[in-house]
Amino acid sequence: MKLASLRGTHRDGELIIVDRALEHFVPAADIAPTLQDALDRWQVVEPQLRAAAGELESARPTKARRFDARACAAPLPRAYQWLDGSAYLHHVELVRKARGAEMPASFRTDPLMYQGGSDVLLGACDDAAFVSEEHGIDLEAEVAIVTDDVPLGVSAQASAAHVKLIVLVNDWSLRNLIAAELAKGFGFLQSKPATAFAAIAATPDELGSAWRDGKLHLPLVSQINGEELGRPNAGVDMSFSFYDLLAHAARTRRLGAGTILGSGTVANRDPARGCSCLAERRTLEVLKYGSARTPFLKFGDRVRIEMLADSGASIFGALDQQVVRSRAAH
Repeated sequence: MKLASLRGTHRDGELIIVDRALEHFVPAADIAPTLQDALDRWQVVEPQLRAAAGELESARPTKARRFDARACAAPLPRAYQWLDGSAYLHHVELVRKARGAEMPASFRTDPLMYQGGSDVLLGACDDAAFVSEEHGIDLEAEVAIVTDDVPLGVSAQASAAHVKLIVLVNDWSLRNLIAAELAKGFGFLQSKPATAFAAIAATPDELGSAWRDGKLHLPLVSQINGEELGRPNAGVDMSFSFYDLLAHAARTRRLGAGTILGSGTVANRDPARGCSCLAERRTLEVLKYGSARTPFLKFGDRVRIEMLADSGASIFGALDQQVVRSRAAH
């Protein structure tokens, strides 16, 4: 089942059900007005949503309309909680090396995770607005899960039952602000602007055998201005599964329905698979050439992130955003 949030009068969007081909949709407001409402009542509404999705696939109801990702907000335009892990330790190692920091041994057993801003989440085709190119604008292509209510102290094994949806993420970063901000010892804030999401939120069964052991075993393709940056496989070199990350997040507190939990930047050790962020490519260039050769993003650049099934079909639709100068209030 594939769900999305159509822009409308409600700031949390209007829940819709999208067919597997991403060609048509039907409104789901008679079942749940928003995706957050559906997650709050998942046990009750999931069978109804699945029945409507089955009808859309088999019969295309008269109320079906053409799907256009540009008309959609993020699946959750604002969320009660956005947590981001860092499950690909190769990426952690490289990015820390870029700012002259070693990776502690504990990182291999105790996942990194931070709590980001979730009051404004960008849609797949929204412009990504930034104050200055000097801040070091960078993409971070990720996979994330969306949960129902997760109990305190849930085990990794039991956490599997709480993964209700899977989404694609661009966790935008401002690289030139990160080091000074982390040096304060209090985490990210200004260096992590609004995060963006592909239009489609898919249930795990939609991914077939690609979803197993709490990992999504498919390439995640990132492009800048039409040129491929990388296509690492999200299920390879993932040191902590989503089940591990979820258990870590719930170790000392409950998680509310609608919690989004990211994998961190997808990265493989195989250099032939490329990168999911510019910081990683720049670090590799420093190691090889002595200095970084690839610049961070400029205003006017376009970033595209997408995951394709083995058939070549887009699973979540593409994140396709242009980097623009913000019109900050003065």
